[in-house]
Amino acid sequence: MPVSVLLVDDEPLVRAGLRVLLEAQPDIDVVGEAADGASVVPLVRRLRPDVVAMDVRMPLLDGIDATRAVLRAFPEDPPKILVITTFENDEYVYEALRAGADGFLLKRARPAEIVNAVRLIAAGDSLLFPAALRSLAAEYGNAQARKGLERAGLTDRESEVLRLMARGLTNAEIAARLVVSPETVKSHVSGVLAKLGARDRTQAVIAAYESGFVAPN
Repeated sequence: MPVSVLLVDDEPLVRAGLRVLLEAQPDIDVVGEAADGASVVPLVRRLRPDVVAMDVRMPLLDGIDATRAVLRAFPEDPPKILVITTFENDEYVYEALRAGADGFLLKRARPAEIVNAVRLIAAGDSLLFPAALRSLAAEYGNAQARKGLERAGLTDRESEVLRLMARGLTNAEIAARLVVSPETVKSHVSGVLAKLGARDRTQAVIAAYESGFVAPN
């Protein structure tokens, strides 16, 4: 089945460009559009998209609050949320990731990067956490985050997998690096998420940086 995508951006030109690009892919289907965050929950309820590609700065309801609203409305089976931004060091982006978004995309990204981002998010992989966001994560760090990761009791291999996740590696790339099977990596990732109480890979990576377990550089 194609990956179904809901586009949410207050700029019609951006939505049109993304629609043309994504619908040219045989494995991606744009199922709807919205011009503000307030429309997201009703559209997700009606269309049930796999991915919501959403601008982080919008009128009525921004991408942060819209992300929270989607996760509250669909706690068991939420769509993947890909926030779209102009600047990678935008604190709105980081707040959206902390709120539960699965990744972010720069509006100036190349077409192939945009398509790849949608596919990665839909598959449950994380996107690369750039230096700007790593620095923001370190600034948000606190003693509570450090204690939380210490209490998680990660094994040595789970710790190694988390560090590689924080570098933006996919399961396949981690498997190649550690010379193990992708299924083994998937099992370790699941263990990391369970022990950290993280909803997904992005939340685990945020915990890694905020706790100081992984350094921004």
